[in-house]
Amino acid sequence: MYLLVGLGNPGTKYFYNRHNIGHMVIDHVAKYHKMPNFKNKTKCSLSIGLIGSHKVILLKPTTFMNFSGESLIGIKSFYNIDTDNVFVFHDEIDLKLGEIKVKKGGGHNGHNGLKSIDKCIGPSYYRIRIGVDRPIVDRIQNKRDIVSKWVLTDFTEIEKKNIISKNLNLISTNLVNLICKEFECFNNNK
Repeated sequence: MYLLVGLGNPGTKYFYNRHNIGHMVIDHVAKYHKMPNFKNKTKCSLSIGLIGSHKVILLKPTTFMNFSGESLIGIKSFYNIDTDNVFVFHDEIDLKLGEIKVKKGGGHNGHNGLKSIDKCIGPSYYRIRIGVDRPIVDRIQNKRDIVSKWVLTDFTEIEKKNIISKNLNLISTNLVNLICKEFECFNNNK
């Protein structure tokens, strides 16, 4: 069984935020693969079904980003999912908008959602890092509060149409490759 987690904040006001790209991925994957409707569980919303011949749980934490690990640990423990079968989709400011990179383990780079997950299950899960870029001002000043505000801004309509849509389709159409740990089509994406 595989656990695919999309990080984001709950509520419609955050729906198109850069920080919510993980939720967007999970919603797109669910629609593309015709997964069952999401059900609300403790601290999360999930859908369980088959993608190809693989049993998959799609999970969106319903906690705020800083507490993402709390919903993940509950589902991971209940279904006895190996950490090697956990894939977390999240925003990455150190990648250009539209880039996708997959890596296993590593640091959290100040990302509070990853910090929470690391605390709950350790760092040895797969991270699908989706580039949201840094604000131009941050490249000059490197101020943390500017980054916090940046990731809570919405993608522009042009970004959604030309870049985010392409990323969501790439991930959904190649999800079986991801589950089988064949990452070439993701890591070469620009």
